[in-house]
Amino acid sequence: MQMISIDYILECMNDEKNYFGDIWENCLNDKKRFKRTKLKEILKKMEALGHIKKYGYKNEAYYKKYHHYSLEEHIGFINNIIFTYESKINSALRNIGSRKIFSDISKDLISHKFSKHTKTDYESLLTSMERMFELASSILWTKENSDDVELKKELKNCFKQISEFTDETNQRLLESRKTNERILLQKDFSNKIPKAGYLKI
Repeated sequence: MQMISIDYILECMNDEKNYFGDIWENCLNDKKRFKRTKLKEILKKMEALGHIKKYGYKNEAYYKKYHHYSLEEHIGFINNIIFTYESKINSALRNIGSRKIFSDISKDLISHKFSKHTKTDYESLLTSMERMFELASSILWTKENSDDVELKKELKNCFKQISEFTDETNQRLLESRKTNERILLQKDFSNKIPKAGYLKI
C-alpha cells in the first residue's frame, strides 16, 4: 500500500478545468504514470474529502480545486462525513456482535472463513475505519495549511471527535476477545492512520 500526498495531487492541477487525461499526464508516481484506476481512486477520495469537485459526465467530466465558501459550510461538510462513517461503523459492529464473527475464524487466522453476511459487515467496518482515518489525515493537513483561527479551532474539535470515536471502537472490538482474535484485529487495524495530508492507495 502506498501513501499519496494531497498537496502533490493539487499541485498537478491548475485552477481551471482539469480533465482526467491532463491530470494523468501531469501526476507521476515514483517517476512513472499512475495506473488509471489508481488515479481515479485517488480523485474519488479527494472529492469525498472536499478537496476537489467533479463537473460534467464521462468524457466531458473535469475536476476543479474546491474551496469551502464559509466556516459553517466547511465544518458542516466534515461533520456529515463523520456522522456517515460513525453510523456505518456502529451498524457493522452491531451486526458483527450478533453473529459472533470471530467464532468462525478463531481456530484458523489464515483461512478467514467468513459467512457471506459476516464478510460484508467486517469489510464495511474496515473500509469505514480507513475512510475515517483518511478524514483525520485530511483535517490535520487543512489545519496546518490554514491561517483562519476559528477554522483551526473547529478542525481541532473535529479531530478530537474522530480520535475519541476510533479509540472507543478499538476498545469495543478488543473487549472480551481471545488472544487469537486480538491478533487478527490488531493486524487488520494497525498502521491504518496516514500521516497528515496523505491518502493510502
